[in-house]
Amino acid sequence: MLWFYIFTMPIVLQNILPQHLEQEKIASSAVWQQEITFTEGEKIQIIAPSGSGKTTFVHFLYGLRNDFKGTLKINNKNSNSFSAQDWANFRANDCSIIFQDLKLFSDQTVLQNIEIKQALNPYHSISKIKEMAERLGIANKLSQLAGTCSYGEQQRIAIIRALQQPFKFIIMDEPFSHLDNANSILAMQLIQEAAAERGAAIILADLEKVSFFNADKTMHL
Repeated sequence: MLWFYIFTMPIVLQNILPQHLEQEKIASSAVWQQEITFTEGEKIQIIAPSGSGKTTFVHFLYGLRNDFKGTLKINNKNSNSFSAQDWANFRANDCSIIFQDLKLFSDQTVLQNIEIKQALNPYHSISKIKEMAERLGIANKLSQLAGTCSYGEQQRIAIIRALQQPFKFIIMDEPFSHLDNANSILAMQLIQEAAAERGAAIILADLEKVSFFNADKTMHL
């Protein structure tokens, strides 16, 4: 008899506490100073009012900050022991992100911004990029400088860029803040299709509940 094992990469937070956050904001949190496990395939929504540490939380998960007490484990390894190469491998192979401030290169074209991910770890073809751009209504912007696009268009660029790599987790920080409801739904559908294709988890952090995201877990930061 053959046995097949599915290996997952858990992210485990054990009593994580930002060093700078006020005590009154920690006391009511379902995330800070709790033990939480995120696993592949889950859909998680983090509701986080302004000042509660939402972007800090996102940066902890992605390894951009480590100014916290407690333990963050990725694939059963303490993140404090990660080398620069460990983080680089994690970001290239296992975790994609949509930053709140997008981090686009304004003097590069839309297509060049998206293709940056292709250079690191190719996943989709150029034809697939064009298909995604068409679905999100920015196909006519691919040759335009990203800095000349509206903020809503830039958000869609950042979303498509984040889907151009393999990942087990995709982390999103207010990804639809400058999109209308119709475009937000289209973008969410694209993200969920990409996550389902990879068997990946979606971790969505936003100021309020996103009604068109059917999360398995909803936690208040």
